[in-house]
Amino acid sequence: MTKANKVLFITQEITPYVPESDMSLVGRNLPQAIQEKGREIRTFMPKWGNINERRNQLHEVIRLSGMNLIIDDTDHPLIIKVASIQSARMQVYFIDNDDYFQNRLQAADENGVEYDDNDSRAIFYARGVLETVKKLRWCPDVIHCHGWIAALAPLYIKRTYKDEPSFRDAKVVFSVYGDDFKESFSPDFVNKLMLKGIIKKDVANLKFPVNYATLCKLAIDYSDGIIQQSEKVNEEVMEYARQSGKPVLEYQSPETFADTCNEFYDKVWETEHK
Repeated sequence: MTKANKVLFITQEITPYVPESDMSLVGRNLPQAIQEKGREIRTFMPKWGNINERRNQLHEVIRLSGMNLIIDDTDHPLIIKVASIQSARMQVYFIDNDDYFQNRLQAADENGVEYDDNDSRAIFYARGVLETVKKLRWCPDVIHCHGWIAALAPLYIKRTYKDEPSFRDAKVVFSVYGDDFKESFSPDFVNKLMLKGIIKKDVANLKFPVNYATLCKLAIDYSDGIIQQSEKVNEEVMEYARQSGKPVLEYQSPETFADTCNEFYDKVWETEHK
């Protein structure tokens, strides 16, 4: 029996809460498949503005909400909601905040204009998930991050939260998709993301302008395994992953992916802790 029994999914999209895409289908089907293989799971996604709370029966978890996260010297209340996908016997936690997610879509608005605070939204989401897992007093063995919105989680897990019981022994897997964003992050992004345990040397590769490829490379730097999730992805990012010396799972067809990914978790778990 593998030691890696608990898997945390930090996901960008899950259908049926958002329209079907490569990522939302993985977000929906992979946690269920991993759970059916006998592992314990927790799944998180942002509460994007196009999610119908009434139809999907989201409700706030008061005992987990109420914390303020300070980003760029401003307090942002953390709101946690939850819903269930009954057919999968799967619970989904949603990270919400009036400024970052309420009435707002993903990387861009309905006119295709990217939000100028996407960098702060990614910081808030990663920190919000990790603070909530701490409150749950749950200790995942493998943490699987999906999409640009989750790309800062590996850095925070390995630096700011490295001594927390919930994350101390966890291995991190990062999936690279074909989605991206076009606009670079704000020039003060590095200053915004700094937290206790992170020094400038840790983010030395984040030279401005910080674009999609740069952000993914940072995630790879602090992950223990990398997956090419979409058939077509940024080749510069995947080449960086292959040269990292870490386990890499090349693109798999959707039909075989769950089994292969399940085995990949064990492979990553068995690699030496850094």
